[in-house]
Amino acid sequence: MTLAKTRSVALVGVDGFVVDVEAAITSGVPGLHLVGLPDTALNEARDRVRAAVFNSGEDWPNRHVTVSLFPASLPKKGSIFDISIAVALLAAAEVVPPRSCAGMVMIGELGLDGRARPITGVLPAVLAAANAGCTTVVVPRGNAAEARLVPGTEVVATGSLRELLAILRDEPLPEEEEADPSPLPPPADRLGLRGRDRHAGLDLADVRGQAEARRALEVSAAGGHHLFFSGPPGCGKTMLAERLPTLLPPLEPDAALEVTAIHSVAGTLPPDQPLITRSPFFAPHHTATRAAMVGGGSGRVLQPGAVSLAHRGTLFLDEAPEFMSGTLDALRQPLEEGEVRISRAEGTACFPARFTLVLAANPCPCAAAKQVDCSCAPPIRRRYLSRISGPLLDRVDLKLELTPASRAELRYDLEFAESSEVVAERVLQARERTLKRLDATPWRMNSEIPGPELRRCFVPSGEAMRAADDALHCGTLSARGLDRVLRVAWTIADLAGHDQPTADDVGGALNLWSTRRP
Repeated sequence: MTLAKTRSVALVGVDGFVVDVEAAITSGVPGLHLVGLPDTALNEARDRVRAAVFNSGEDWPNRHVTVSLFPASLPKKGSIFDISIAVALLAAAEVVPPRSCAGMVMIGELGLDGRARPITGVLPAVLAAANAGCTTVVVPRGNAAEARLVPGTEVVATGSLRELLAILRDEPLPEEEEADPSPLPPPADRLGLRGRDRHAGLDLADVRGQAEARRALEVSAAGGHHLFFSGPPGCGKTMLAERLPTLLPPLEPDAALEVTAIHSVAGTLPPDQPLITRSPFFAPHHTATRAAMVGGGSGRVLQPGAVSLAHRGTLFLDEAPEFMSGTLDALRQPLEEGEVRISRAEGTACFPARFTLVLAANPCPCAAAKQVDCSCAPPIRRRYLSRISGPLLDRVDLKLELTPASRAELRYDLEFAESSEVVAERVLQARERTLKRLDATPWRMNSEIPGPELRRCFVPSGEAMRAADDALHCGTLSARGLDRVLRVAWTIADLAGHDQPTADDVGGALNLWSTRRP
């Protein structure tokens, strides 16, 4: 019996686990047998690898080959194991020296012609390999830029199995093969999610009037607070929400890697942008299902949802009452915990989901531009807006009811409206003050501070809290609402440069939280 081993990575959600790929050639009926909980796509690797080996000019062993994926109890899916299976098999057949590939982690899919094809999820896979102490990773050339984002890792980029075998044998590299003349676009390209920046050229100064809403947008950007806009069509709800990303600073290095890993797994990472450095903005259609919103899938194929694609950025739900109530209520757990746990019979996957939620809603289903034109009876209006549940709204820090801009604001406000660049500078300064105050804590923004710590270590003076205490005593403010008001008050104080929230800061936060609800 001849035995050889390589390594690869199994992805469960955005978490990677190093897998030993062992190939043994024994006597028996010729063929390739895979063991170790492979899914359908991985089982089909037998045919892909066989064709790739033949078309790379190598002989297929005419004996029984067993390929074991260890640990056997870990579910494994996809075509990420193709290269490691092919190299382990050829090393067992002594076509390549077994020692030359024993310590390498090999990631990638093989075409029938032997080309190494790019795959999704390379960044979290390479991160897992680096965390496991593996220093050399083999990836398809199309994934090389993404893989090199992980520091301290030697990335071997290969265009084909033939090229990789030459590297392992220490032979001259073969002549570079011609690229596929008609490659399919990545999945995200076919879905229209790439190739355009919907926020290019947008500026907060484009919004006429709505001074209070623009102020709320600034507070939301500075503290990561959730936001709700209600008002008739044309008052600027969508315009305001789409300009929130223009106020946010670039992602910090750790956050950028985290966001990029999620989009890599989802297949929405632009091929010319291996690292996402700007806060993402995701706006699903109101027909989105619960699985599309929070993530899920059938069997072992679990994909991140909208809440994870918006991680460290903005999730905008336009026409929020049109979403199914179960879809909206599914947001409550990620809003509280900053992550989504999806459980299936095969296991549990965890996706990060710390985002800023922006809701927008018309006051009634007929969406009349003027209230006098509305034909909806009061019970219909109440029923329509009650689709956004009270528990969900209780987790939203800022609530505003917008009215259409006046004629004077439409004509002259553009001269006085601040640009996104000016407001973004204030947001950056406020976040720096927040970071300085939270330096010894694990939190980065005011919205992340847990309620007990907020009440224990970040309570304003009694004089400043008088309005909030009165609202709590009267029953117009809940305990959760008090925490929300405190967080917003600290953000307003950071924007104003105050060391502690003043009575005006707390009053402003209370007014933004308790504005007439739908």
